[in-house]
Amino acid sequence: MSFKAGMTHIVRDVDKPGSKLHKKEVVEPVTILEAPPMVVVGFVGYVETPRGLRALTSVWAGHLSEECKRRFYKSFHSSKQKAFTKYQKRWSEAGKASEAPMAAEIERAKKYCQVIRAICHTQVGKVKLGQKKAHIKEIQVNGGSTEKKVDFITGLFEQEVKIADLFSQDEMIDIIGTTKGHGFEGVVTRWGVTRLARKSHRGLRKVGCIGSWHPARVQFQVPRSGQNGYHHRTEINKKIYRIGKAIKDDPNNASTEADLTDKAITPMGGFSHYGQVTQDFVMLKGCVMGPRKRIITLRKSLLPQVSRTAVEKIELKFIDTSSKFGHGRFQTSEEKAKFFGGSVAKKAKTAEKAAEAEAEK
Repeated sequence: MSFKAGMTHIVRDVDKPGSKLHKKEVVEPVTILEAPPMVVVGFVGYVETPRGLRALTSVWAGHLSEECKRRFYKSFHSSKQKAFTKYQKRWSEAGKASEAPMAAEIERAKKYCQVIRAICHTQVGKVKLGQKKAHIKEIQVNGGSTEKKVDFITGLFEQEVKIADLFSQDEMIDIIGTTKGHGFEGVVTRWGVTRLARKSHRGLRKVGCIGSWHPARVQFQVPRSGQNGYHHRTEINKKIYRIGKAIKDDPNNASTEADLTDKAITPMGGFSHYGQVTQDFVMLKGCVMGPRKRIITLRKSLLPQVSRTAVEKIELKFIDTSSKFGHGRFQTSEEKAKFFGGSVAKKAKTAEKAAEAEAEK
């Protein structure tokens, strides 16, 4: 799961033999999604029944963070905050794994369950969005026997799982999220109905005829006013252009082989209405549903990808980091300081001269 930060653009060479754009530069829009590591805190075991999957048992880790517990409360501050306290006490009193309070449930899941899903939560504290409640998600584990799946998940209890462990560059993935909400809208905005003539009776932005006398009802095909936006959507085949590391691990995570400038993925002044991207991030081609700060779920593609677009290798030449508030001219603050002069420019020039002198030595 990731958070939408904003958009920028990149420059790259197209690698499509036979195309008119082969080996030529193109400018493409990309979306930056900040994806801090998720934490595995449990799993759910499902059994297959004639009426579909039914949950048989759930097993939770011995320690849960406060941001995870907050999701179980409507008002965490005014509550007694006793969720999982007895459960965690039993975990702490158990000396061995075989004596753990849920050892019997783990064996039960291995014996009867066909589907195993890991319970993971986001670390919203690492993303400076003012949120305190973690987003909890079930992620299905595929491959191998049920026993291997359970052992795999229990081995990851209370550990972080990074975005780079699940996805790779040039991979085609699916994204799931909620679109921007626009509230109650009329038929012209909602469905693109043509406006009526200027002298039309009782309004212009409406449907001229909503149907015949019989059948004596309005059919579902007729455009009507109502809620527009804030819809759950799944978009398939979004290509990953880059998976970047956090600032602490890679301060220059926006540099390329053709652009060796020391710069991070965050544009000058930060992403509008979002701020700084300090954690791991994923760069997707094109746009992503929803406004900034909205949670976006990333999913492995369900279909084998064999198209030319899917197998094309992406090598970025330039990533734009100019200000997204207005018409940005500069890629870094040092570049801006050199242009306008002042004390900052003098410091930058002095540092450059010192670096050149060391290189000569």
